[in-house]
Amino acid sequence: MSAAAKVRSDHSLLSRVDQYFFKLESIFNLLGGMIIFAIVILAVANILGRKLLNIPVNGYIDWTEQSMAFFAFMGIAYCQRQGGHIRMDILIGSLRGRILWLFEFISTLLMFVMTIILVYGSFLHFDRAWTNGDSSFDIELPTWPSKLIVSIALSVLSLRLLLQLWAYLRALIEGGDNPIAVPLIEDVAMQAQREVDAVSGSKEGQL
Repeated sequence: MSAAAKVRSDHSLLSRVDQYFFKLESIFNLLGGMIIFAIVILAVANILGRKLLNIPVNGYIDWTEQSMAFFAFMGIAYCQRQGGHIRMDILIGSLRGRILWLFEFISTLLMFVMTIILVYGSFLHFDRAWTNGDSSFDIELPTWPSKLIVSIALSVLSLRLLLQLWAYLRALIEGGDNPIAVPLIEDVAMQAQREVDAVSGSKEGQL
């Protein structure tokens, strides 16, 4: 599954928490997109300045390198909520009901444990950069902000995974094929139709 999947909602506490948290994830995702746009503008300014005025942007490489962590990680929780990460679902795509939610719960739990480990490791890198005053080579740009954002973004992802664990546990207890607050598995035809609807602006393609 790689395209954004449908996420159901209702009036339960789980769904309300999911909706509120999705707003935070959307803000992070928007900021990541804005940083990408800023880097594109910076690249254009660097090229035009070098070609036309022989004045390239000072520290362009440093700014680009440090910004990569921001736009690479700030949308990771948003993508997880939307089911946008690429994964192999040939096996679980054929499962239904409680057995499906059991497999989803186990895989999400493994991801949660791995993410917690990455949060700890990334925070150690941030702390080292902060303590030692690490900076980039050219204009001595501090590296701790880019390392801190990795830890923050992964922390947001861990909370999203914790929320999905709650949702899958609820689905495992209640059964059914359409739990809330988690991306539902769709076949190829349904994914293609949703992408067409999204591009054409149809309300059916909106989440």
